[in-house]
Amino acid sequence: MTVAVVTDSSSCLPATLAAERGISVVPLHVLVDGIDHREGVDEIPEHSASGNPVTTAGASPGELTEVYAAALERSRGAGVVALHISRGLSSTWEAARQAADKVGPAVRVVDSGSAGMGLGFAVLAAAGSAAGGADLDTVYHGAVAASTTSRCFIVVDRLDHLRRGGRIGTAAALLGTALAMKPVLHVSGGSLVLREKTRTSSKALNKLVDAAVAAASEVGDDSGVALAVHHMLCPKRADDVAAMLASRIPGFTSIDVYPFGAVLGAHVGPGAVGVVVAPGRR
Repeated sequence: MTVAVVTDSSSCLPATLAAERGISVVPLHVLVDGIDHREGVDEIPEHSASGNPVTTAGASPGELTEVYAAALERSRGAGVVALHISRGLSSTWEAARQAADKVGPAVRVVDSGSAGMGLGFAVLAAAGSAAGGADLDTVYHGAVAASTTSRCFIVVDRLDHLRRGGRIGTAAALLGTALAMKPVLHVSGGSLVLREKTRTSSKALNKLVDAAVAAASEVGDDSGVALAVHHMLCPKRADDVAAMLASRIPGFTSIDVYPFGAVLGAHVGPGAVGVVVAPGRR
């Protein structure tokens, strides 16, 4: 009997990697021109034909209940640890609590306080612990601990998408756009907050790399650090950032480039680049 691990599509884990590690992924939702699309399941249009903003929605309690129940059955009673996007960024965590209460105490829910590979690295740590035969309490407490170790930074071309979706304070958004600044943001306390303002994209990316390099010295352990670079429709920019990180951070165990999924992409907008730094052992 092995504890089952569940996450949501905001983790940006490639489907092949999730399947290989036995991780169940619950899709979040993207609404384009009033049509609901499930991230990672349905084909999602890149743009709205009507020009209306693309919006997003979390997983519902019913969807999560179904996945948790199936995962619990698959675990043969060993239990389920479900790690989800920060409650400060999505309604999914509250829906997850409702679903866990319905399925029973063998389902433990973890607020990752993050998204993207900030969540994904913690999910991989939990899956590794479960695969090693750890019991429910051990996997759960390890997942909670792993959720506190990642550091996440992001540069966006404009704050409009984040402001429209309510993912960053209106005052900060207005300041950034009014001065034509390129903001560097980071995840703090489960929310996305302004870290620094720069005047050009090149300076913003340099500050992004500087922040990641500093974080690597804080979170690295005996196994080094693991790095992930996210991007929204700008793979060349992400590859350049990955190369800069590789040249400045010794002893990294992995550095992978992942596109932002459609849900996160709807909020960060085209041109966004993010970096996640986590302890190397996964």
